Order: sequence, then C-alpha cells, then structure tokens
Amino acid sequence: MKKSLSMIRVALVVFLALGLHANAQAQSAKDIKDQISQSEKAAQVFKEIMDTPDKGIPKDLLDSAKCVAVFPNVIKAGFIVGGRGGRGVASCKMANGNWTAPAFFNLGGGSIGLQIGAQATDFIMLFMNDKGMNSLLSDQFEVGGDASVAAGPVGRQAGASTDVKLNSQILSYSRSKGLFAGLELKGVVIKPDKDDMKDVYGANVTAKDVLNGNKGTTPAAVAAFPAMLKSYSAGPAK
Repeated sequence: MKKSLSMIRVALVVFLALGLHANAQAQSAKDIKDQISQSEKAAQVFKEIMDTPDKGIPKDLLDSAKCVAVFPNVIKAGFIVGGRGGRGVASCKMANGNWTAPAFFNLGGGSIGLQIGAQATDFIMLFMNDKGMNSLLSDQFEVGGDASVAAGPVGRQAGASTDVKLNSQILSYSRSKGLFAGLELKGVVIKPDKDDMKDVYGANVTAKDVLNGNKGTTPAAVAAFPAMLKSYSAGPAK
C-alpha cells in the first residue's frame, strides 16, 4: 500500500512538472510571437525566391556565403524626402555546415529625391567573406560605406560570378511587385535589434554571440530561417 502511494506521489510530481514545463514553453512562445513571425517570414521569402526557376540566387554563391540576411517587407515611403525602414534576421554558416540561430536586425536609411507613395520590398544580402561577416557582427554598419556591396547575379548568371565573389563583401538582392533582381543597395544602416535579441535569448546575449555560433542549440520557435537556409545549402562555406 505504501509503495503504491509513493508511486502515485511520484507520478503526480512528474505530471505537475511536465505541465509547468509545457506551460512555460507556451508562455515563452507567446512572448516572442513577433520574433517567431520574423523568422518564418524571412524563411518564406527566401524559399519563394530560390524556387523561382532560373531566377533565384545562384547555388555556387549561396554555398560560398558566410552569412545570409533577409529583410521582408521593407517600406520605402515619403514625399520629396524618403526613407527605408524594416526588420529582418540573419544567420551564418558554421564549420559543421549548419546555420546559426537567427540574430535580429533593424534596417534604416534615408534618401533625397522626388518620391511619392509607399512601396514594400524584400531585401536579401549575402555576406561573402570575413570582412563582410565582420561588418554584420559589429554594432552597426552602413551598406556601401563600411562594407562594399554589389548587385548579386541571379539565375544562370552564376558563371559570371567569380569576380563578384572575389571583389564584393556583400551581394544584395531585392524583390518588389514580384520581380527579383540584384540591387546595389547603398546608404542603409543595419544594426542589431537589442530588444528582439533580449526577448529571444535573454539579457546580455548579442547578435555577435549568436552569429558566431556561441548560443548553442537554436530555439525551436525561431528555427524556421536557419532550417530553410540549410535546406538549400548544407556543408561548410566554400
């Protein structure tokens, strides 16, 4: 009888512990709902572009990239004075061929010109070498200023990409109104979103920590983006 009661108590303790754990996980996922959405949107944008026949990012370039960043639905709006603003995620390839957990970033920048209306654009950036990657690991950097950038080739232009890979730290692409092409994106400033980083990884965890692979296991809730990258490019950067 005593043995049966002991087993019941143990079962109750285990049941309560599992319930508390599941509740904590559900609450945690709820707390980072926005960051989960960012990772999923970036993954979807990347998939749609790569699945476009003969017009996606060349496979050899993707396999050579150190890091990839995606900024979905960046808004460019204004009248006379315009600007860009958006949020996105980035992941870097590790020595074992896996992609790191996603780090969260803000993109912003201004431009002067005759601009009326608003337009949403998806941006993709490939960081092709250590210098390019180091710019992403910094507190903030200006594309085309602190790091050189070039319009990335698409589709069957891969054969002409050797010089681009050697000479450019960042290759940039854009998709707007269904059209995808290389774009020499200059003047925008990219910096880590510290609030998003804290919400997902806790205090004092930086984008640099995550992109260097020091975070360890990718939280399942935000794994959509690195998982999508791995489905198109596995193995260490070439």
